[in-house]
Amino acid sequence: GSSDVCSSDLRRLGVGVELVPYANPGLLADDANKGKWDIGFLGAEPQRANEIDFTPAYVEIEATYLLPAGSKLTSIAEVDAKGVRIAVPERSAYELWLTRNIRNAELIRFKGGDETFKRFVEDKFDALAGLRPRLIEDHAKLPGSILLNGNFTAVQQAAGTPKGRAAAFAYLREFIEDIKASGLVAQAIARNNV
Repeated sequence: GSSDVCSSDLRRLGVGVELVPYANPGLLADDANKGKWDIGFLGAEPQRANEIDFTPAYVEIEATYLLPAGSKLTSIAEVDAKGVRIAVPERSAYELWLTRNIRNAELIRFKGGDETFKRFVEDKFDALAGLRPRLIEDHAKLPGSILLNGNFTAVQQAAGTPKGRAAAFAYLREFIEDIKASGLVAQAIARNNV
């Protein structure tokens, strides 16, 4: 698996690893220049690129909308309309994209996917923005809901290092390209059915 590849690379480099979990990618990005992490895995977004050097994406994840039962909306484009309220987890890569691109609808941000889904249902929002894998789960929990086809963006999931670490970034970039070319990323996607 990928952990085996990472472990062998770390042994070759002669370094140990300490996993530093973050509640969301926004918090991870906030700590880019605070010496709290050396390599992060998150969506490559222009705002984040001010502080982080990103490798090419190793996977692309579609972002779309879940609609409540009985919704009159039928397409991605129709969601960006006056009077439409979109629930979205704050600080996600797709929230950053929506903030830059939504012109007419109202974005309401919540902390985390679980809270956002809860509020979407309880407060009767018009749309829930999210990554397709999570929205598939939410769709199964909400009878009659509608998962829109297509996407409003696709998150470019990448590895990154805080800016100013040229040697580390060069190594990380090569590593990501190697695991893509070797088929390891494709195998992991297939194995996890995502």
